Amino acid sequence: MNPGFDPEEIAQLKRECRAEGMNFVYVEDEFEDEEENDEHAHIQFIGFYQEQEAIYDALIYTLRLHHSTLVYDLALKRVQEQMPGYIPPDERTINDPDDSDRDEDAELLLTEYIEEIEENEEIKVSEHVEVDTKFEYGIGLEVGLNRPSINEKVINDFIAHFNAGRLQLDKAVYSFSSEDED
Repeated sequence: MNPGFDPEEIAQLKRECRAEGMNFVYVEDEFEDEEENDEHAHIQFIGFYQEQEAIYDALIYTLRLHHSTLVYDLALKRVQEQMPGYIPPDERTINDPDDSDRDEDAELLLTEYIEEIEENEEIKVSEHVEVDTKFEYGIGLEVGLNRPSINEKVINDFIAHFNAGRLQLDKAVYSFSSEDED
């Protein structure tokens, strides 16, 4: 059984939310940088799924972050097509060799591809909620919102609308560029 539907787990999360004075709790991610990040949040909250209470485990992020991730992934794929076997430094294991010349070439190529993808607006994103009912703990959500940042007000508004069945997503498509950030 999925523990995210267990009444004891749900009661525990409700207690944690009350202790925080909020209708959600932040999930501490081991991959998370220590620095403050206002472009995404990993949270858990209580909602209903098929008429029963459940824990929702949600990753909420800005469309800008979602867009830049997709642009990077596409650019990296193109670099790897030109440089077969290339593994970016942050994905290497201890067994993968370091090659600073190759890394430098790959970084330059990556930057060129990112600029090209952004300039041609090859990647477009819109607000979305992806629901994962096979999640190991409750129901998984990936939520992309067209907001400049993800803060407590944005999160509370999302949860209120989501739980009330009144969530209205912006269906417009957006493309961003790195220069916008400066």
